[in-house]
Amino acid sequence: MTTATAETATEARPPHTLLALTEPSRAMGEFASFLALRPLLKRLPKGDGHGVLVLPGFMASDASTRPLRAMLERLGYNAVGWNLGRNLRVDNARIEAMMACVDEIHDRTGDKISIVGWSLGGVFARELAKLAPEKVRMVISLGSPISDDRNHTNARRLFELLNGREPEPMQTGNFRDLAKAPPVPTTSILSKGDGVVHWRGSVQAADHECCENIEVIASHIGLGVNPAVVYAIADRLAQPEGEWHKFSPRGIANIAFPRSRLH
Repeated sequence: MTTATAETATEARPPHTLLALTEPSRAMGEFASFLALRPLLKRLPKGDGHGVLVLPGFMASDASTRPLRAMLERLGYNAVGWNLGRNLRVDNARIEAMMACVDEIHDRTGDKISIVGWSLGGVFARELAKLAPEKVRMVISLGSPISDDRNHTNARRLFELLNGREPEPMQTGNFRDLAKAPPVPTTSILSKGDGVVHWRGSVQAADHECCENIEVIASHIGLGVNPAVVYAIADRLAQPEGEWHKFSPRGIANIAFPRSRLH
């Protein structure tokens, strides 16, 4: 993640303190809803068996993505975690290890994979797709700070304490243009109720015709178990390769997705 320029530093800001303080209680409500609605979520569009790599957020591990991966497995995907412990360090060794995950799943399934990344995991998902677009079918990020400005997140100080202002991949020329979407279908799922990453920091530009933003009503730490988010992920992943279209919820699902302007 890059630091802010002098011009944008005064514009970007983290979420309101109240949103951050209410994150745990809101996430618990989202998890309760996820558990209650599992019978309905199992009726979401079925997958075609392609590989889905799910990357955790900053400070988190595969344990945080287990409910989402289990649901994707039930829908017919080959959903796997990264098996790299906690997401703390951003260095070249970690990038190489994630690329090895992409290679392994791609080789094992014999097809392009999708990558779903939560928060910092979404930043990684986009950058991995830039490094190996021929192996990636789709990228979906959840509340990810993709704006090239760390001032959008209240985790900036901790991130820089662990990784420095310029992490190792940036020093070797990578992670220099996070705001630019990878050359594959790319969806950014974001919430104006996010208490960790300001929603403006998750809005992606339409760099090509297969870019989109989907707004949901969610906390940051509840994104991976929010029923509306699961609905959107399942809808995106179920699209046949080469037939991508913008998200359009159907029926009663419309009420779960705000239509406010994102700018």
